[in-house]
Amino acid sequence: NGVKTHMKQDNLSRLRRSIAISYVFMFLALFTVIGGAFAYWYARKITQTENAEVWLQAQALWIMRNVAIYSILICFAALWFIPLIFFYWNSALWVTACMVMGVVFTLIAFLFLLNAWLKGLSRFFKNKAVF
Repeated sequence: NGVKTHMKQDNLSRLRRSIAISYVFMFLALFTVIGGAFAYWYARKITQTENAEVWLQAQALWIMRNVAIYSILICFAALWFIPLIFFYWNSALWVTACMVMGVVFTLIAFLFLLNAWLKGLSRFFKNKAVF
């Protein structure tokens, strides 16, 4: 019976470590999209585990959801910067408007992920589900 308890504690600490690593990569996703892919991958590993506690699975789903939404927001924001590629359009007013819109949407995506990261991390340290 003591061996089962020890194995369960090891498994719980391993799952908590994976969520913590996922939160580190989620923070790094604010600066590079590759961090978001690693955060998603580590969180997905938790959701595939059968004997994970419910609050850990909720944390993993929170990370996966917010990284996916952030990726969509960043792709949408990147679309507004496409006219900047064409140098001869650079003097047009609508190109400047597109750049401003791209900056606004990038800022919205950045603040979205930062808020999700802070909310999730605070609940993680309390051992509670985020949703």
